[in-house]
Parts: sequence; C-alpha cells; structure tokens
Amino acid sequence: MQIYLDYSATTPTRPEAIALMQTVMQEQWGNPSSLHQWGNRAAVVLERSRAQVAGLLNAPADSIVFTAGGTEANNLAVMGVARQYQTPQHLIVSSVEHSAIAEPARYLASIGWQVTWLPVDHTGRVDPDALAQAIRPNTVLVSIIYGQSEVGTLQPIPDLAAITRSRGVLFHTDAVQVVGRLPLDMQTLPVDLLSISSQKFYGPQGSGALYIRPGTDLMPLLGGGGQEMGLRSGTQALPNIAGFGLAAELATGEMPCETIRLIQLRDRLFHQLADVPGLEVTGDPRDRLPHHASFCLTHANGVDITGKAVVRQMTLAGIGISAGASCRSGKLSPSPVLQAMGYGDRAATGGIRLTLGKHTTAADVDWTAMVLRQILDRMLSPLTPAHMS
Repeated sequence: MQIYLDYSATTPTRPEAIALMQTVMQEQWGNPSSLHQWGNRAAVVLERSRAQVAGLLNAPADSIVFTAGGTEANNLAVMGVARQYQTPQHLIVSSVEHSAIAEPARYLASIGWQVTWLPVDHTGRVDPDALAQAIRPNTVLVSIIYGQSEVGTLQPIPDLAAITRSRGVLFHTDAVQVVGRLPLDMQTLPVDLLSISSQKFYGPQGSGALYIRPGTDLMPLLGGGGQEMGLRSGTQALPNIAGFGLAAELATGEMPCETIRLIQLRDRLFHQLADVPGLEVTGDPRDRLPHHASFCLTHANGVDITGKAVVRQMTLAGIGISAGASCRSGKLSPSPVLQAMGYGDRAATGGIRLTLGKHTTAADVDWTAMVLRQILDRMLSPLTPAHMS
C-alpha cells in the first residue's frame, strides 16, 4: 500500500489542469504581449486565469500578479516594499515564518534595517498585543504567516491586520498553506499583500501569485518588459498559469465540502494517536490548518529519535510524511520553528508532519496510525540503539 501524506509540501496536479495545460501548449501558445491573433488568444487565457485566481479570494482581477511560486510572491512583497525606501526602515515578522520571508528579513537586517521578530506562544501563535507594542514610527511593513506549514497553527490574521491598518502600516501574509483550503475574502480581510502557490491546491508547480490591494505601491524585483502591471517582467508561463487558474476555480467550488472532510480525517488521526507514548501534538489544537497533523517525539525511554529517522521508516512502509517543514527535511539541525515555540534542541529535531489531501481516505488514516504506532514502539524499545537519526 502506498499512501502520500505530504500535501503541505506539494499536491498532485489535477487531471483537469493537466488537460488544459496541454491544450494551451498546443493551441494557445502565443506571447500574451503580442498584438496579433496568436498573442490575443494567449492574452485571453492569461486574463481568464487571473480572474479565476481572483475569484478564489473574492478580489478584483487586477489585484493578482502572477509569479513563479509562493517564494517569489513572498520576496516581491517584502523586497518590493523595502526597495521604495532610500534609507533603512523598520520591519516586523514573526519568529515562525517560512524561510521565504525569514531570509529576506535577514538580508534587510544585514543592510541596516531594523527587524523585530515577534515571539510566539507554545502553540506558535502571535499575541496581537505584542504586535501593537512592536510598531514604531518608522515601521513600514508587517509580515505574519497565515497558516504555519510545519505545525499547522493559524494566526489571528484579521486581528493582526486590523492593528496595522489602524496605524497606517502595510500588512502582508504568507497564505500559501491556506488559500484553496480555507475561504478567504479580500473584501473583508484587511491585508494589503497576500502570497499564493498553485501547487498547494492541485495546480502545477512553478506558478504562484501575489495579491496586491489596489492602491498599494511596490517596486519590481526584475527589470524587463514590464509584464504583470510592471511588477513581474518576463513572458508569462501561460500553460502553468492556465492550470493554476482552473485549479483555483475548481477549489472555489469544492472547498466547503472538502474542508469539512479534511478536518474530520485530521481529527480521526489525532484521536488514533492520542495515547502513543512520547508523541506530543505540536501547534494549536483547534486553530490549525484543516488538513494538518504534526507531532514532536519527546524521546521517551531515554531514546533519541529524530523526525528524519521516522520519515525513513515510514517511507520503507510505503507512507510519505515529512520531518517538519519540507524545506528542512534533509537536515538534522533543530527546527527553528519548534525552537521559537519553546522546544529544546533535542525535541526540535523530533518534529514530524502528516498532511492530508483530496485523495486521502479514512482507510489511509487508519493504516497510517497503525503503522506509525508500530514504528515508534519498535524505535522506542530498549533494544533499539539510542543514536537513531
């Protein structure tokens, strides 16, 4: 039996999107910037896709700028704001950001920007009062991740963004794990910038977008022909964008039922693993991504077990999970997210993540829980070498 439970890393591209991408490559392959009929046909595909992505957010179509993925969207948000200033200003980010935000923040700090890293509690949540106190006269941007990819915690984004709006500060959220899984309405959500990734909801890899609230100014990262309203030069990857748009439209219709189904499966998994010795749930137990289950191995019986070791054993059993955030899966260093949440270095190497998707069944969950129990029982046995990693 083969079971894929790493949907937060990427999702399989849905057949409808693949079919449309093939059609675009064969029949609508023109450059959308060209004025002739081939270009016009391509431009129709481009703008239809933009409207489909905007529809997923209840946003105007011209607020969507296509990128090569969530990482580029995050960088465009942070650096696009920062590059408007001749002298360094103040930036606020959380201590549990994805590296696509954390690394630009560190770069800005290295060139003189003041960067405040907001602390989180043991569940990974930011305190709105802490944000309010951190804002300074020269604060120009706050960036707080919406759904934390490693531990699943949902931040109180409406409350946090309302604070910055009342103070005249721009607010960005990395919503890569949320878009397509939970409903978002840009008419009521007071954020100025929001990052999206196609591959998280069954669109193709290599395509993403940045929502930019009308009236919000950014500087582009790339110089060139001025495509994407002057903010992302380069000929658009039209087949990917078409698949992205269709996946967004289909997610809009499927989300109400699928979100409930995923929550039920997630809670079923939590319930079945609730009494496993040495396995502690990480993240907020209630305010979390609907498809997301994460745990920390607390080194029971004096045995040190890394998340990576568990991933290897689950892989041998035909089950794909992740050791913490996907971008850190190949490393044995402690998770900075778990460290920020108060876990020690030893415990912070023991994080595992199981994320569910549209192809996950109750039988998959039951089998996975049984296999994980058996693997942990074997690894925690006194006969098991204590240096497993």
